[in-house]
Order: sequence, then C-alpha cells, then structure tokens
Amino acid sequence: MNKRLYFLLICLSILAMACSKKITSPLITNVPVNKPSLSIEEIDFEYFQGKARMVLRDANKEREVKANIRIRKDSVIWMVFSVLGVQGGKALINKDSITILSNVDKEFYVFEYPELSKRYNFPIDYNVIQDAMLGNLITERQESDSIAQEPSVFLLKQHSGSVDVTNFINAASRKIEKVEMKQSNTNNTLTLNYSNFQPVGDKVFPYNGTINLFYQAVSGLLNTTIIFEYNKAEVSDKRLKFPFDIPKRYERR
Repeated sequence: MNKRLYFLLICLSILAMACSKKITSPLITNVPVNKPSLSIEEIDFEYFQGKARMVLRDANKEREVKANIRIRKDSVIWMVFSVLGVQGGKALINKDSITILSNVDKEFYVFEYPELSKRYNFPIDYNVIQDAMLGNLITERQESDSIAQEPSVFLLKQHSGSVDVTNFINAASRKIEKVEMKQSNTNNTLTLNYSNFQPVGDKVFPYNGTINLFYQAVSGLLNTTIIFEYNKAEVSDKRLKFPFDIPKRYERR
C-alpha cells in the first residue's frame, strides 16, 4: 500500500478527532439550579485492545485497512495496519509525538503536536485523540457549558478556543452518540457519530464510529469521511506490550 495512505489515514484521523483541545479545568460537580443535571457514562480502563476495520473516503477514492489497536490509559496508543493479511505499517501515539512507519516504503514519519496543530489549524494533543477513540467526552466540563434536555437526548454545548462543540448524549444510557464541532474563524466543521454500543468490561463501548470532516485547504473546501468498525474490544488490568522498533535502514521523511 502506498505510504500516502498511512499518512492520510493517521493524520486525518488525528485532525478529525482532535479539533477541540481538552481544557484542564476541574470537572464541575455542582451544576447550577437552572441547568438540568447531567452525568455522562464514560469508559474507564488501564489497558484497552481491539481490532477494527478503518475506511478513509474522500472525493477521489475509498481506502480500507484492518487495524489492531492497543491503548495504555493516558500513556500510549499503538496501531498495526494490514491489507489482505499483510502488515503494511504501524503508528505509535504518545504524549509527545506521533510516529508512523511504512513497511512497504521502508520509511517513517515523526510528528510533534505543535507541528500538527499549526499545519491543520487545530490544537491537537494526546488526550483528545484517546477520548475520541473511546467515545468519551473530548472537552472537559466548565461553568460556561449550557445543558438542554430534550425527550431522548441531552445537548451539552461547550466552547473551547475558537471551537464550538455540541454533544448529543442519550438520555437513557448517558452515552455520547454524536459530537458536532465548528471552528468560528475558519468554518471547518466536524461531526463524530457513535453507534452499536456493546458491553466492554462494566461499561458500554461504541463499536461503530463515523467521522465527517469539512475543512479549508489551498484547493478549496474538502470533505473526508473516516469509518471505524470494531469487531473486538476489551479492557483489562493485564499489561500489554507495545513493540515499535524502527529498522536502521528505514529513512525518516
């Protein structure tokens, strides 16, 4: 598989999942009386592992890979990609950077978050990537958040920098089913949809996810759709390994 597939798949996924920087203000537990009370059911774990089909679709073509995914909470995300059973590349996402390795082209890329944030005009860090992959709340709760209750959903509206965020939370399960984001100074928009919730540990996890991204580029307004379909997901306290050696003959790009 061409190296550009891995670059696009990872970088666009990161861009899509990270367009709202997590704010480190503490979780608000005392909600004002004029707001409906809202608790959100989030998945918690020490180690996560899963297998997923990932599809990247744009105006020109559709690409598909299979991915093995492992996560150590708040530490590292590890992915191995394959096409037709043949390993084609790896990705390692940690607190400092993202490394992408192509076995086909014998090359690798290293991206630091400030570089990616500048390139895509979105603030990007590890935490939002992890939370978006798990269907957890991407932007931490603040006093300025607004909460509206409708018959079947809660709407949690937030603002982070130049990004307006609307979270759609199922009123029964208290799981996030949809996130809409819009950046006011660029009109870049992103929609995350989560579905097919199944038990993982003592929580439920979205086995299906769709990312729809509209963003401004030099060539104009572009649209990218990214689909995640898990066929296996589990959490445990059992230590996982994250092997990621870069052969000496591989060239950095």
